[in-house]
Amino acid sequence: MNPIKFIAADMDGSLLNDDKQLPDDFYEVFEQLKARGVMFAAASGRQYESLLETFESIKDEMLFISDNGTLVMHQGEELHSSTIDQQSVKQIINSIHPIESTYIVLCGKGIAYIDTKNPEALSEIRKYYAKVKHVDNLLHVDDEIIKVAVLNFNGTEKHVYPVASPLFSETLQVVVSAPVWLDFMEKSASKGTAIKILRQRFGFSYQQCMSFGDYFNDIEMLKETHFSYAMENAHPEIKKLARFVAPANNESGVTRIIRDQVLQA
Repeated sequence: MNPIKFIAADMDGSLLNDDKQLPDDFYEVFEQLKARGVMFAAASGRQYESLLETFESIKDEMLFISDNGTLVMHQGEELHSSTIDQQSVKQIINSIHPIESTYIVLCGKGIAYIDTKNPEALSEIRKYYAKVKHVDNLLHVDDEIIKVAVLNFNGTEKHVYPVASPLFSETLQVVVSAPVWLDFMEKSASKGTAIKILRQRFGFSYQQCMSFGDYFNDIEMLKETHFSYAMENAHPEIKKLARFVAPANNESGVTRIIRDQVLQA
């Protein structure tokens, strides 16, 4: 077995428990990984600033694959980003906004833009976006947009994806990232593409990579890592795709596997 040199963990539903908390032993495990020269990346649909808040004390010692791979950061340096052209952004807004119970987040590199004041929607959005600006009209936002996130409390797989996929799947990446979230990204953007870029940058191999995920936005990441783990609580299709299954996110599944398969190796 090649020694593991890189680990990527999805956040919500994977590394974090359902209360959005890290495992109790995360920082102890992280220090042991660092001592072994293993690089660790938070690979999430979350905004970069949101990830920085979570990992404030070790932000310069790890990698960040944020916004589902559309922004990759290391020690404050942008290693990679991908943007959606303005015409596509406007088409998404005009096509998706009319769907009932749907809210749109335009994700820039440093700030997210919203046009809703709905308290329930704001509460959900702020779980994943630390820097948010309210605007009167999303069509008037003038910024580089790396991702368009769509929130629908009735379920995006059933209520948004059937509308979005036929319209945009040939030109953009359209992925259901959580039960109530769907993301639009540049066609080649994904957590997996981000890992390819990091492999070239830091010199580790496919066989030296481990990843953990639970939903459709983790598919490419799992495919780009030899030691691919679906969480026990993952979507059934993700469990079919991954090579291995880790204990559930509420059972500290990520750190348990790291302890057993990496630190004890």
